[in-house]
Amino acid sequence: FFFFFFFFNRSMAVNDGDAKGYLEERGSEEPVLSLVDVLEEDEELEEEACAVLGGSDSEKCSYSEGYIKRQALYACNTCTPKGGEPAGICLACSYKCHEGHELFELYTKRNFRCDCGNGKFKDFECKIFPEKERVNAVNKYNDNFFGLYCICKRPYPDPEDEVPDEMIQCVVCEDWFHGRHLGAVPAENTDFQEMVCQSCMGRCSFLWAYAAQLAVTKVTPLSGGDLEAELKVKVADDRPQEGIKQENRKTPRNNKHEVKLEESQSQEQKEEATAKREEKTEQHNKPSTSSCADSKLEAVSNGETSNEAEKQHDVKNAKVQECKLQVLKSQGFLEKDSATYWPQGWRSKLCTCQKCKHLYSTLEVTFLLEESDTVLAYENKGKSSQEEEGERRDPLMTALSHMDRVQQVELIYEYNDLKTELKDYLKRFADEGKVVTREDIQQFFEELQAKKRRRLDGMQYYCS
Repeated sequence: FFFFFFFFNRSMAVNDGDAKGYLEERGSEEPVLSLVDVLEEDEELEEEACAVLGGSDSEKCSYSEGYIKRQALYACNTCTPKGGEPAGICLACSYKCHEGHELFELYTKRNFRCDCGNGKFKDFECKIFPEKERVNAVNKYNDNFFGLYCICKRPYPDPEDEVPDEMIQCVVCEDWFHGRHLGAVPAENTDFQEMVCQSCMGRCSFLWAYAAQLAVTKVTPLSGGDLEAELKVKVADDRPQEGIKQENRKTPRNNKHEVKLEESQSQEQKEEATAKREEKTEQHNKPSTSSCADSKLEAVSNGETSNEAEKQHDVKNAKVQECKLQVLKSQGFLEKDSATYWPQGWRSKLCTCQKCKHLYSTLEVTFLLEESDTVLAYENKGKSSQEEEGERRDPLMTALSHMDRVQQVELIYEYNDLKTELKDYLKRFADEGKVVTREDIQQFFEELQAKKRRRLDGMQYYCS
């Protein structure tokens, strides 16, 4: 069965060089693939599918597992069309419960629980796990669940969009965006692993301090007048730099840019500004005499020795100085109303002090501290699950497992007979350097069927 489907639906060349010459002689534009090309393409597609599904179960509804960190999700436009409540379903439910429905592939979402058959579906009941709560309160939804993406709120693929453009998913809000609608592109000759859209960069503005050191973003050029109006400088203590008016700093963050230092500054001005920042940072990190004395006095009054009090005070100072975010802010950074692109491993560079953790919790982005949350980790999980299963199951072996002994013997005989004859048939083309066409494969199976009929007609039957 596999060979019939494989060869009947593909045109192949035994040798790429000979195939090209053969086509040139015939003047044919029919696409020709070598057997190796076809096998490699098939393997790549299967690996890509495993990565996209991330090890999701195609038989069991994921509802019983609760809110899963990441899983493949779908939205059913047949059951929950636009205008109603958004809902997401797992991989198994997309197969078992919504077969033949119009589905939107959402790729992957974090901390989501399958909605199939709950209160969002009215009278529809899940065929795999019908005992569901009416609402999954932790689930988050966006326009993707109605098949709309990006700030342009268009479907993908968009039949009215003639501009070739790739869609990129924001790692924070998990919406998908056209590259041309992000306000920035990655720097040339650089690879990025994740993207944060401009809206999420505005909401999580602390990321701009890290972007100055880690991001691989190339800001979309602006005209001279726009650039002068849009630029501003940000420093750690939020006090205005010399030459910048205070009222400009109170302007809303949207459509504003923050730069390390103005390009027009002279080298002398830059050095002077750097020296001032270092002096301020040193003064900021150095505890005041009064506060130091107060803390020591309080410790001694509680029965602690002077040395113990000094040690505790030093520990407190060390904790304050460990905040990476404050250090980066003190160096100044660029801020713009655009997306940012980040390399692999950038999350591990985020500060994990208690103050920053509280900030992440307030903004609901604590997942940024988890490498397991990344799409790369999700895809690797799918690939590793495939490897753990061992070699891919042969379709023949799957069929054999559902047959009795007599049927197994007959199928194995027919399979080996087909394999031998097909190998000999293709060997002639290889020896002569000819292209195997669709017509050749059709002829092979016609001859095979004719030979089988002759063999059956020639059989003698005896009555016992």
